[in-house]
Amino acid sequence: MKQQDTMMRQARAYLKYRQALGFALRTSEILLPQFAQFLDRRGKRGPITTDLTLHWVHLPKTATRSSKANRLSVARGFARYLAARDGGRTEVPDWRLLPKVFYNHRPHLFSERHLQELLAATGRMIRTYPLRPLTYRTLFGLLASTGLRVCEALNLKCEHVDLENGILRIELTKFKKSRLVPMHPTATRALHRYATARDREWGHADGKPFFVGRRGAVLPYSTVRCAFRTLCNDLGWRRGNGDWPRPRIHDLRHSFACRCLLRWCRDHEDVHHRIAALSTYLGHARVTDTYWYLASTPELLAIAGGRFERFACSENGGRP
Repeated sequence: MKQQDTMMRQARAYLKYRQALGFALRTSEILLPQFAQFLDRRGKRGPITTDLTLHWVHLPKTATRSSKANRLSVARGFARYLAARDGGRTEVPDWRLLPKVFYNHRPHLFSERHLQELLAATGRMIRTYPLRPLTYRTLFGLLASTGLRVCEALNLKCEHVDLENGILRIELTKFKKSRLVPMHPTATRALHRYATARDREWGHADGKPFFVGRRGAVLPYSTVRCAFRTLCNDLGWRRGNGDWPRPRIHDLRHSFACRCLLRWCRDHEDVHHRIAALSTYLGHARVTDTYWYLASTPELLAIAGGRFERFACSENGGRP
């Protein structure tokens, strides 16, 4: 490592090296240049100390503990890279100095009535292009009936949608996982209606996106999010029933998962057996990510608590 190299130049070399190994580094691409600028403004060219790193980590006065933990994690990765190049003179801060706190916000849950109102509202959308109302009705209906992530639905290509067998092929999505997603017959019929109208308007070809926007181009997430917010405002949904200020598109996925679990609990199904299948269906990295829904939904939590109480009573000879 050249002594005169700026920290920004070294940070760019580090990011390039890590990306060549296959890491996405979305957070690092944002935070690491900020750290490098902080060091360069102080004329720092040599080894980095833990005190200096922690000073940068705590700079945002209003940052949450989780945000500061992210900053420390990014700085630690860069420090390990520098330490390997300067003979260990750069200090690598211990992650326990600021452990990350994981907190899952309680989601907004759509009722069946609200889902019907949302889909009906798409029919009143301004037709900036002929397929706009049908596109959003089909897209939001698919998200609500399969629990797909929004990006998964928008990244679908025509060849990924098997309308004959009612199966979606989700390729290399979050966590680099691929999976097959069977659909309910009603969802398959809705996608078939949309595909017929889309092909009549724009034609069909492998490699083309399944959901299209204006002039048959890719439907951007930012456009979908804006359309969803407009529909929520038109319906008067300005406050959610979860921890977020208002309903989000991603809450369609949460609502699907909770409806499945709630139905199984009410039908006295073996939830522990079913939840493993649901975790695979949703594309979760760990089954514990799916178990979280049991604690995030008051109705599910009440059912789980009642089951545990009955179990405890049976183990205690019927006494509470």
